Amino acid sequence: MEYKDYYKVLGVARTANADEIKRAYRKLARRYHPDVSKESNAEEKFKEVQEAYEVLRDTEKRAAYDQLGAQWKAGEQFRPPPDWGQGFEFSFGSGGGEDAAGFSDFFANLFGSRSPFGQPGGSSARRRGGDRHARIEIDLEDAYRGAERMIRLQNPEMTPDGRVTLREKEVRVTIPAGVTEGQQIRLRGQGESAAAQGMAGDLYLEIGIGPHALYQLEGRDVIVTVPVAPWEAALGAAVEVPTLGGPVEMKIPDGARSGQRLRLKGRGLPGKPPGDEFVVLKVVLPPADSQRARALYEQMQRELAFDPRAELKRQPGYRGAPGAARQES
Repeated sequence: MEYKDYYKVLGVARTANADEIKRAYRKLARRYHPDVSKESNAEEKFKEVQEAYEVLRDTEKRAAYDQLGAQWKAGEQFRPPPDWGQGFEFSFGSGGGEDAAGFSDFFANLFGSRSPFGQPGGSSARRRGGDRHARIEIDLEDAYRGAERMIRLQNPEMTPDGRVTLREKEVRVTIPAGVTEGQQIRLRGQGESAAAQGMAGDLYLEIGIGPHALYQLEGRDVIVTVPVAPWEAALGAAVEVPTLGGPVEMKIPDGARSGQRLRLKGRGLPGKPPGDEFVVLKVVLPPADSQRARALYEQMQRELAFDPRAELKRQPGYRGAPGAARQES
């Protein structure tokens, strides 16, 4: 197991007082908060900072950690001594809202449910409740913009007389912008309740994105089919196409073909990097439903030397096998 130097994580000396530790934590928490930080490893750093502060802010945890760290040397694999944790009993998240389940294996082994602190006296008094899994269906627009949903949970609980009952509660779920099909959102503490003073488990919500009238979804990319007139495909044009962020103008190159895909970079679901939108062209013919329309088609037939099946006729096998009977339709 890797030893974690919490003083190094916060950038403070081992002799730092409570105010110095708090100032260092606040500075780093602002720097690495996932909602504002642009650094690629911001979420990981933010968790490390929270974990270090959870230990060093608490007098008893810090004293135990200092006692343990005195026996460790840089570069060595770390194992707590067999009698580690005797005489201590800790609680978690006082003011910080965190628990051992959200931190590293190092923290969990020393201070969490896998340590003597998590199960004082070898009992299950602080055993963590089980995790739960569920699925939530959202619209593509919600995946693009983010949303909030209220969900109802039924949690089994044991009554004082030993019976199991279901307690219903509503939980507000924040869906971040850019979630994808199958992604999981973790709701800390919303899983199964634990016995006595143990921590509740977590709820993992799997995201399902429903079908859309306009778009198909492939990962973070969206695909939309856009009809174009023959002259727009032949001569090129600037046409308005829908995107999840609103209509934009896109240039159709001259000589475009039906089925051709054009890319609008960054117009898919947000992320790092964001997805793209792929526009599939569909050449649509105007109907020959008037004398004028029919006359125009007849004029094109006479004046344009165009054989739509020319490429087909050049393919091997078009004429069939030598000597084979030909059927006229």
